[in-house]
Parts: sequence; C-alpha cells; structure tokens
Amino acid sequence: MKVLITPTSLQEHSKSEVLKKLKDSSLELVFNPKGRPLEEDELIPLLKDCDGYIAGLDFITEKVLKECKKLRVISRYGAGYDRVDMVAAKKYGVTITNTPGVNAQAVGELAFALMISVARRIPYLNCMTKEGEWARSTGMEMKGKTLGILGLGAIGKVLAKCAMGCGMKVIAYDPYIDENYCKDQGIEPVTMDEVISRSHIISIHIPLNKETKHLIGSEAIEKMMDGVIIINTSRGGIIDEDAAYKGLKTGKIGGLGLDAFEEEPPGKLPLFEFPNVVTTPHTGAHTKEATELMAARAVENLMKILNGEDCAYIVK
Repeated sequence: MKVLITPTSLQEHSKSEVLKKLKDSSLELVFNPKGRPLEEDELIPLLKDCDGYIAGLDFITEKVLKECKKLRVISRYGAGYDRVDMVAAKKYGVTITNTPGVNAQAVGELAFALMISVARRIPYLNCMTKEGEWARSTGMEMKGKTLGILGLGAIGKVLAKCAMGCGMKVIAYDPYIDENYCKDQGIEPVTMDEVISRSHIISIHIPLNKETKHLIGSEAIEKMMDGVIIINTSRGGIIDEDAAYKGLKTGKIGGLGLDAFEEEPPGKLPLFEFPNVVTTPHTGAHTKEATELMAARAVENLMKILNGEDCAYIVK
C-alpha cells in the first residue's frame, strides 16, 4: 500500500521514532516536496495512487478527492479539519480521522507565551537591544487582568491554568462548556459577548467554519475594551485582518499575538508594521513532545482504517 505524508514536521529526514517504524513497514511512503501546505493541483499528483494519507494543513478539495480514487483514509495530523471538504469525503467514501487533544499543552503554552510577549513587547525590545538601542516600553502585568477564552476545550483549559498561575481572572465561552469543571477550577462561564466586552486579553480556541469566519471583525472589536490584546493560535480566518489593522491603527487594539493567518504563509501583511504585533508561523503544536504524540496517533488512526479495524478518532 502507498501512503502520502505531508506535515512539515514529519518529513523524510525527520528523526521521529514513529516515522522510523513506518519506514520499516511494508508501506510505500511519499513525502511533501514543498515544505509547506499543498494546494490542490500540487496534491493530486502525489496522492493519486495512494491508499492512505497523513495530512498536514493541505487544501483537500472535492477535486482532489474525485481524482484520487484509491484513497481510503485521510489521517489528519492535528485536531482541525476545516481544510478538508467533508461533504466530498463522504461522497467519495473517504474516512477522515484526527488527533484531538494531543497538542493541547503545546498550543496552550504558546498562547500564554504570546500573551506575555505582546503585553511586554519582548520581540520589539529584543530587536532594539541587539541593534544597539536602549529602548523603553511600558508593558502590562498579567496579575489582576481578565483573560477571556473563546473555546474552553483542551487547549483553552491549559491556557486557563497558566493564566490563573499569574493571578489572572479567567472567563470563558464555549457552546458545550462544562460548568462543573469551571466551578472546580474557578473559571467563570459567560456568553460570547461578555468575553468580548469584559476581557483585557482575548484568546481564540475555536474551529473555523461559516459561523466563526471573521467573528472578530469591526463590530466585535468596537465592543472590546480599549487597548485589548487578542491572541489567535487557532485558525486565521476567525480574525478579519483588515478590521484588526484598523483597530491597531486607532489604538483600540493594544496588540495581537498571531500563530495563524487568513493565508499561509501570509507574506508581508500590513499588520506587520506594528511593533505590538507578535507573530509565529503556525507553530503552536511544534514541540518535540506534541509532534511525537500527534505522529503516533495519526499513524495509529491510519493503520486501523487501512486494516479494517475500529478507530475511536473518526470525524463524523
């Protein structure tokens, strides 16, 4: 059987123990030659003769699924599947699996790191110091501030613990929120509007779909506290980047911490002109621990489907 592997952290020369085991198997492996997420016309020639596919952040459209008739399973290397045409996958009989929760610690910690980096302008001060400047910048402490979390899943819970360790008040919105968990942990469950209006810092941990596309736009930003900091380690399309630019320009937004963008790689965005915008290249899950856990789960899911076994992580 032939399997395509596209995640950028799981490539041919990776030192992953899981990948070594795959190479020792009877599978024929094909790797991503681009070192980035693939577009449909780049994906089809690689995937056309494959039975299985361990997928990174590639764009898996109906055209891809229609052309790749041998394909039986797409094992997402990560929790999100917004770049997979789920309707087409069902139409063509392709099973989709994912790896929820395994990267929660890594992404939650990055979200917290971005909060502090923006609040204290650490990257800007680092650059100025290295350039010989002795810059001064008045930052903001975490203690006593309110963190609003949109999406209290596994990642949001990690972030909440980090924030409360610094003396922050945590409020959260999630349509499926566990109120008993919130009570036990000292988190206040609130509406989405309350997260938007009451928070000094807002961190986004929700999926991208029709309802959440540009959820953080001009209308939402107008309701926020002056000088709000917004963190996004989820999906880029949730923030309207044009509206965010205007908010930064007026000072309504005090800073952004972004690990995701509407287009990736984003090129030179107007947002990047602001020193209070801190960015990373969709690297939230890229720790040694998380990548090994994701690889192990993604490979396990793939092999279970290919071998006709039950799999607990099929996306319905």
